[in-house]
Amino acid sequence: MALNKTHEEIPLYIKVNERDNVATIVNFGGLGEGTVFSCGLELLESIPEGHKVALTDLKQGEAIVRYGEVIGYAEIPIKQGTWVKEKYVNLPDPPLLDELPLASKSKKVTPPLEGYTFQGYRNADGSAGIKNILGITTSVQCVAGVLDYTVEKIKKELLPEFPNVHDVVALNHTYGCGVAINAPEAKIPIRTIRNLAAHPNFGGEVMVVGLGCEKLLPERLIPTDDAEANILSLQDQQGFIKMVDSIMSMAKERLEKLNQRERETCPVSDLVIGLQCGGSDAFSGVTANPAVGYAADLLVRAGATVLFSEVTEVRDAVHLLTPRAVNEEVGRALINEMKWYDRYLQIGEADRSANPSPGNKKGGLVNVVEKSLGSIAKSGSSPISGVLSPGEKAKEKGLIFAATPASDFVCGTLQLASGMHMQIFTTGRGTPYGLQMAPVVKVSTRNSLKDQWSDLIDINAGKIATGEATIEDVGWELFHFILYVASGRKQTWTEHWGLHNDLSLFNPAPIT
Repeated sequence: MALNKTHEEIPLYIKVNERDNVATIVNFGGLGEGTVFSCGLELLESIPEGHKVALTDLKQGEAIVRYGEVIGYAEIPIKQGTWVKEKYVNLPDPPLLDELPLASKSKKVTPPLEGYTFQGYRNADGSAGIKNILGITTSVQCVAGVLDYTVEKIKKELLPEFPNVHDVVALNHTYGCGVAINAPEAKIPIRTIRNLAAHPNFGGEVMVVGLGCEKLLPERLIPTDDAEANILSLQDQQGFIKMVDSIMSMAKERLEKLNQRERETCPVSDLVIGLQCGGSDAFSGVTANPAVGYAADLLVRAGATVLFSEVTEVRDAVHLLTPRAVNEEVGRALINEMKWYDRYLQIGEADRSANPSPGNKKGGLVNVVEKSLGSIAKSGSSPISGVLSPGEKAKEKGLIFAATPASDFVCGTLQLASGMHMQIFTTGRGTPYGLQMAPVVKVSTRNSLKDQWSDLIDINAGKIATGEATIEDVGWELFHFILYVASGRKQTWTEHWGLHNDLSLFNPAPIT
């Protein structure tokens, strides 16, 4: 990263790679026509914060380069000092999946990071949680109203009796009936619900509320030998009050067990940390995401499992990832997830130009290629040790690609199903997004967002852009913050305010 000045009151831009022929304006509010940088570059027009300026004259059809990679081709001649707008950038072709190098990058040997622990809740299956929560699974959307009513009653009347239990969560979703339950891709929502029910923050206490006539049989969501004792069917109850009383009775039994749990010292290798970006901007790939990537490398060195996701925001940079696979099998698995999603988009008559969002573009991102190159910075530099299909549970340690859509809520739901304890969420535009089952750590890409949302942003990476901190500084800050939150010593702002989004299943199978 080249930063031409270190004080925000004078003109600033960021050039990420020496090969780049565009740079990003840093100053809050942007810079006006006639602004001259210390290097002699003069702006020929006003350019907003986060948007790109041409560092050289670009001919029509010439490659536009950021991150040292081609992000597009000039639609028209672009003069040095001009604002490189979206309409001036033609989208390049995506990498050809069958021609990508596999496991070709030499594996950098890094020493283990020892001596770091957190205070968690040990589970009977050997896993550990960072929260102590009663999760109540649903097998069909029909029961959601009754369960929501009852959960509020449980929180008011029962939860105060069990001070060691943090929360009661209803795992509501829109699946279960009116669906092609035996369609091949129905396996995705079904395994997602099943793995959500077994989340490590639930302490192994299983409880399923069903209706009685749904296509998704409750028995499919829990081990067979646990079915009878852990399933309650509303159609077997004598009216609404009986439904509520029965759910509360089951809940109380489980709350009594959960309340006996206490935190104990656990190795970092017990943690599963998810990475995601939302409301991204042009700073995401130069401040927040690289800092998260540095923290991800620290977590991997400490033995943790780290999930990065969002297929459509990886697809155009996948040529930089397949060489990092630990072996050819992992590399092919990564390619197969890209191919599956390509077909999925084709069936829906959509393409990659549907991303980025209007807000991303307002923040300076011109197309999905630029967004992808910034997005993969979250993955750091560790070898990729495994690949998960949507909703699969993580089994390997190290850096894992967990295939998900880019949608914040769907990605969050699928990462939870993979066993994620905590999500690290970078944002440049800002979002109050949160998850009820797991803390979400918000990392801002800009100082101005941290100033605007001081009571929603946990870690500010914007100070990297102004030279007040390095990527390494913020990476270590985030690493320590993760362990504090995992131990219950600190709360994220989303936890503090009780902000969370609904679970959102990914269901590519037909609805009948």
